[in-house]
Amino acid sequence: MKRTYIKDVKVGEKNRVEGFLENIRDKKTMAFLVVKDTTGKLQITIEKEKHQEIAEKIAGLLPHSVVSVEGDVLASEYVKLNGMEMLPDSLEVLSKAEALPMQDDANIDTRLDYRWVDLRTDKNNLMYKAQTCLVGAMREFCLKENFVEIHTPKLIGAASESGSDVFELTYFDRKAYLAQSPQFYKQMAMAGGLERIFETGPVFRAEKSFTNKHATEFTGFDIEMSYIESFEDVMKFEEELLTYALTKLKENYGDKIKEEFGEEVIVPTLPFPRMKLADVYKELEARYGFTVPEAEKNDLTTEAERMCKQLAKDMYNHEFIFVTDYPKDKRAFYHMRKDDMPQGYDLIWKGCEITTGAQREHRYEVLKAQADEKGLGEDVKFYLEFFKYGCPPHGGFGLGVDRLTMLVTGLTIKEVEFLFRGPNRLTP
Repeated sequence: MKRTYIKDVKVGEKNRVEGFLENIRDKKTMAFLVVKDTTGKLQITIEKEKHQEIAEKIAGLLPHSVVSVEGDVLASEYVKLNGMEMLPDSLEVLSKAEALPMQDDANIDTRLDYRWVDLRTDKNNLMYKAQTCLVGAMREFCLKENFVEIHTPKLIGAASESGSDVFELTYFDRKAYLAQSPQFYKQMAMAGGLERIFETGPVFRAEKSFTNKHATEFTGFDIEMSYIESFEDVMKFEEELLTYALTKLKENYGDKIKEEFGEEVIVPTLPFPRMKLADVYKELEARYGFTVPEAEKNDLTTEAERMCKQLAKDMYNHEFIFVTDYPKDKRAFYHMRKDDMPQGYDLIWKGCEITTGAQREHRYEVLKAQADEKGLGEDVKFYLEFFKYGCPPHGGFGLGVDRLTMLVTGLTIKEVEFLFRGPNRLTP
């Protein structure tokens, strides 16, 4: 008989389910098992006298063992779990579990040591369904807007944007690097006439950051689009993309996320609020008495970024806020400038930066001069070649998939990444 997902079992019919044993109550005459798969849970009720062979198989069996069970599924007002139970004809033990190496309340590092066990919880199961929904909705939105999906190389011959914060490795007889970003190749796609592209892929940052939102490897959702008039077009696309994705998430998992994580999935209103960096600091001081030294006002400090959560709520009743007008020394050389001001932004959600976006400089001579200004001329020579033979005006952004998941669930980056990578963790 073909396996049936637990969510699809039919009452009054014979079904076969397979999954982990979540719970075992082995009594003198009866045994009660709870089997769970990725879609749900089902009680298996065993009368030992009628099914001695099954009773022998489950004797001494521990939770987290994997079983295949076949039998009739009946409605029962006495069963709290979904009001139904299976009366098995047969049970096969597919894998016996040993006693677990950790308790439910283990600290995060112990949980990561045994991540494959930790992943079995209802919360983690829901978390990755929610993440799948978010990414799937963003991909769906892009396809509706005439985007194509590309996959750029992660092994590169030159540092992505500068000579620091990259992982260097040996590539046969020469040096190579793990890509900090697909940035250069996204722009190559614009020069290649693809016009609108997106990519979901790994990003590597050799930063020794020990925070609840940093990782040395994470998943990025990247966008680049041609024939824009300004970076306002990029912001408009991003706010529409995120609103679409969060609408889908709320429809599919909003109630479950509220129940499991205590977090409300709020679908944002359009447009998202926009503020200049200087105005953010003025409002933070005027409203909350928050100040930083003048020298630090050329970027958002960690605390200022965190306080943007309250600022966006108080000023705009919104969870998101675009921050613009960063000075050129804090922006990448490839950002287009207007009156010497980079044409880009950061997007802050719930007090956490999730995006840096911009209109890119597409004119070869201007781009070369800006690279030379930052001392990157030779390092990015291959990249500059993309713009010699015609390139439309374009812009884009990168979203951190793991940070989105983190903010949806209220967890930390260590908890939401499938396998966290940080300065002190390279296994499992």
